[in-house]
Amino acid sequence: MATLPFKDSALQHGEELARRWALAKEPCPDDARGPRWQLLLREFLWPFEPLRRRLGDALEIAPAADPKHIMLLPGFGAHPIRMRWMARRLEEAGHTAKRWGLGYNLGATADRFARVEKRLLALHERHGEPIVLVGWSLGGVMARELAKQHPDKVAKVVTMGSPFSGSPRANNGWRAYQAIAGHRVDEPEIDTVVAEKPPVETVAIWSPCDGVVHPKSACGRPGERDRAIPVRCSHMGLVMTNEAMAALLAELDSA
Repeated sequence: MATLPFKDSALQHGEELARRWALAKEPCPDDARGPRWQLLLREFLWPFEPLRRRLGDALEIAPAADPKHIMLLPGFGAHPIRMRWMARRLEEAGHTAKRWGLGYNLGATADRFARVEKRLLALHERHGEPIVLVGWSLGGVMARELAKQHPDKVAKVVTMGSPFSGSPRANNGWRAYQAIAGHRVDEPEIDTVVAEKPPVETVAIWSPCDGVVHPKSACGRPGERDRAIPVRCSHMGLVMTNEAMAALLAELDSA
């Protein structure tokens, strides 16, 4: 008796799940470590960030000296809605903030990169000028790659807690990444050297309190970025706190 198509499909699905589970359980070959567990636990307090903003010093938003067109790229597992507060503050300053148009960021696959590349080209054609890329976590890594491919269409790259330097496993999310994206973090589906600096102005905003990405990985070494700007907040807080927002607005206004 011939195997029914749905049985074949179920078998293939099961094999793929097993492959991804095996990727998640792999040992760490380079003995890299993410931030300590105390910092990771603090990341789960992110729902309280709006309250902390209200209780803390107010964020003063001055009109942008040179309003820019900006594309925001979310972090791994995040939806653009997580960057909505940031987008509103950028718009309040006079910038134009655009989503990346792909919904949840479930990994830097070749297909997803091609789609966000198409989005960049469309924004550049629509506005007729280079676009500023602001990427949170994995979104920043992807922003750097877009700038390498299209330096004439990118004005600046700002990464926020992005793991572009050192071991790709120097974070607390690489196992989840491998399970969901379906490939190893050190075997990207696009041909690249992640730590190589894009040929445009590249700025890294990072935090020593980051509980997801190791600070050294997000800060980078000289030559891997033009500047590194420290802020004191959690990884989640990089897109939710007044301090990180003030740092980003200041950077966008810098010459």
